[in-house]
Amino acid sequence: MNNIVLIGFMGVGKGTVARAMTKTSQLYAIDTDDMIESLENKKIKKIFESEGEASFRALEAKTAKWLEKNVSQAVISTGGGFYKVKNLKKIGTVVLLDAPFDYIHKQILAHPNAKRKLAKRPLFQDLSKAKALYKERLLLYKDIADIIIDIQGKSPEKISKEILKLLS
Repeated sequence: MNNIVLIGFMGVGKGTVARAMTKTSQLYAIDTDDMIESLENKKIKKIFESEGEASFRALEAKTAKWLEKNVSQAVISTGGGFYKVKNLKKIGTVVLLDAPFDYIHKQILAHPNAKRKLAKRPLFQDLSKAKALYKERLLLYKDIADIIIDIQGKSPEKISKEILKLLS
């Protein structure tokens, strides 16, 4: 098994870190939300609106099975709830990108495309619900992670180097 699976709360920077990792390693980046959007020919937000969260979670499980059987040499950025798939540990080494909720929220708001970043995260639309979801998931993320990386104040490149160093 030679994949790295990035987990963490929505907006923590999993995709950005995955892309940074490809620049300094022989890995290529895969994003599970992008895979699901391609499979369904629909944006995640539209899948949630038209089919509901349970249907989306079933698509994540299908994606996880495919990744386990077909992918190696990849850094896989996942959606915030992907950690629930039953075969997560079979896909690769699980790395939690960890930061407090308020830090994540400020990072999203500070992004040049903040409006678009918030719009594509259906579970982040209600801030109090998002914060409750963060609290609910945090211990679960930590329980399943093989490695936990505190991302506060670090560039994606620095986080990438830290992960690769820990895994070498």
